Amino acid sequence: MLNIEQLVRDKSVLFCGGKGGVGKTTLSCAIAVKAAQLGRKTLLVSTDPAHSLADAFARPIGGKELCLAENLFVLELDPDAEVDAYLERVLSHMRRYVNPDQVGELRRQLQLSRQSPGAQEAAILERLARLLDAGLQQYDLIVFDTAPTGHTLRLLTLPEVMSVWTEGLLKHNKRAEHLGSVLEHLTPGRSIDSLTGDAATHAVEELDDRQQKLLSTLLERQRLFHRMRHLLTDPQKTGFLFVLTPERLPIMETERAVNSLQEGKIGVAGLLVNRVMPEQVMENEFWQSRLQQQQQYLADIDQRFAGLPRQRVELQQQDIQGLEALSALASQLA
Repeated sequence: MLNIEQLVRDKSVLFCGGKGGVGKTTLSCAIAVKAAQLGRKTLLVSTDPAHSLADAFARPIGGKELCLAENLFVLELDPDAEVDAYLERVLSHMRRYVNPDQVGELRRQLQLSRQSPGAQEAAILERLARLLDAGLQQYDLIVFDTAPTGHTLRLLTLPEVMSVWTEGLLKHNKRAEHLGSVLEHLTPGRSIDSLTGDAATHAVEELDDRQQKLLSTLLERQRLFHRMRHLLTDPQKTGFLFVLTPERLPIMETERAVNSLQEGKIGVAGLLVNRVMPEQVMENEFWQSRLQQQQQYLADIDQRFAGLPRQRVELQQQDIQGLEALSALASQLA
């Protein structure tokens, strides 16, 4: 049995994900409300451009952290705004390494890349990484309302990508022999402490000022993603909750997602099986047939996910909207 109350007490980061339309936003909101009620200073973050948190709480939220109740803070990330901020940061870094007459062309190239596949994802990934890096110093718990699988697996590969990129940028440098210890410290699998070791610092000092600035930027980014990888693979701090309904497609998608996370050594905290119809339904052939099919799917869920904690959430009589309704749902979860 999944124990939501214990989960929000024990974890520092929770991801709530699932197939679109299964109710993950509503349940992630209820989980954050419960954590706040238990005295945990909680930040609930949505990366959904449709502003789903605003719909759930029935009030505007936006891109700045907003306090909705004691210990409860919310934030909606706008992918388009994140891309703009991300490209501006890249331009700010790169203008140090190009001639002034090349800045205009650099800006044009970056604007073209804004529409490239993966641009929004890259921007959101970096924002999530920096949000976690700073946010855990301010909050007891951060809850993400997002489909975590793709983001997480890409985030886990970024340290490796960054290592290859760093080596590629430096391999033709005439002083590359001084960078061996840096690249060694960038190797995936190293401990977080080793990324800030004296050897790396010493190697950076061997470079000229321009090279130092470039490498320091790469190192800072590399360390950021290593810290995130370390956090996401720590089952004591991070958990992933999957929301699904007792239907064929959500079950299949959840199974693939769980397998992907487990292959990446990411801990899955459990499943919330949402919109379960009560067994006492009207004596109607249609609803009796639906109930029978649901019971088959519930049995399938129990079989497929036998090793994971699960909790069933009954189909609610009315749509859940507003803090009061979310608090009532949170009580049911606990």
